[in-house]
Amino acid sequence: MMIATEHPFTLPIGYLDDEGTLHREGVMRMATAGDEILPLKDHRVQANEAYLIVILLSRVITHLGTVPSINPKVIENLYAGDLAFLQDFYNQVNRTGNTRLHASCPRCEHEFDMELSGVGGS
Repeated sequence: MMIATEHPFTLPIGYLDDEGTLHREGVMRMATAGDEILPLKDHRVQANEAYLIVILLSRVITHLGTVPSINPKVIENLYAGDLAFLQDFYNQVNRTGNTRLHASCPRCEHEFDMELSGVGGS
């Protein structure tokens, strides 16, 4: 059985770089134990627990548009909606190994699978 360890995503808003270029397409890899443990030693995380997600995402996002290097500064400059999306995406990828969710319509109770990649948003 093959496991998909990298998952493409499309940010709902996008990362706006210093040149004014908007980057929305990216790839996140599954986290390793080290990805989750090593950031706990970072002084920024020790000073502020909320910073953990910034370090974590900077480790597991392998591509974001044409941004040459994903580092904590890039993650810090994401819009809040994109950060929330990436947190959900990270949790889904690392909990189940895929980006598909089983859902049901609250009105008609029809059940269906949906992709949690953000693809198709504008």
